[in-house]
Amino acid sequence: MRVLPAVLPAALPAALLAALLLVAASVPAGAQLKGVRFEIKSVGDTTVAFDAGSERWLRGGIHGIAVDPRKRDVLVAQLRVLQVDGDGRVTAVVTGQTTSVTNEHVVVMQEPGRPWFRRKTFWSGLALGAALGAVAGAQR
Repeated sequence: MRVLPAVLPAALPAALLAALLLVAASVPAGAQLKGVRFEIKSVGDTTVAFDAGSERWLRGGIHGIAVDPRKRDVLVAQLRVLQVDGDGRVTAVVTGQTTSVTNEHVVVMQEPGRPWFRRKTFWSGLALGAALGAVAGAQR
């Protein structure tokens, strides 16, 4: 009969906790990122206006693109949001274009990621490190 080392029973709860935290901290794959389409309401010389709808993450400085849905989403222009009004009207400046932007094109923007301190992976890693450190410290 084999005798288990004294470390193995003490490390088992930490290993189970680590496995649980890894499952809880899983992040979506790159293909699951959210690209949101907006209908262009008006076009100026260098600006484009559209409604934000229910998307509340839009703010000044976010970059996006304008595409032509009739031509399989070919790139028309690159944009940068200037301002978002209180009623949800977004004004963006055209920073580069391949053809003229019209009302028949749509704006595509991707929701920016959360800062590092608001991500589950950071807090899960912190908890895992603290748990493993406590188990390792209890061994002495």
